[in-house]
Amino acid sequence: MADDPLDALDALIRSRKGADAASSYTASLFAAGRAKVAQKVGEEAVETVIAAMGDDKKALTGEAADLIYHLVVLLADAGLSLDDVRQELARRTGQSGLTEKASRSS
Repeated sequence: MADDPLDALDALIRSRKGADAASSYTASLFAAGRAKVAQKVGEEAVETVIAAMGDDKKALTGEAADLIYHLVVLLADAGLSLDDVRQELARRTGQSGLTEKASRSS
């Protein structure tokens, strides 16, 4: 596994793709299909927002971790990786956020 915790998570999640759904939660998410995984990302995003509105950093940290985990599962299901996201972030680096956002509107 990788030294970076996110890379290690990505590798672990990918190793569960195609595994028996009864063997792990991650494998069961893959077996449930992309719509279910996307639904879980949405649920975790809402829970993260709710935690952010409070003053409990531990709760926010936990919800953020859940959100990232489910997002990485969704990326893996779609054949994407954290490296794809890193490349997109690198592409956007150095340009105005407003300019970048406007370029996506066309």
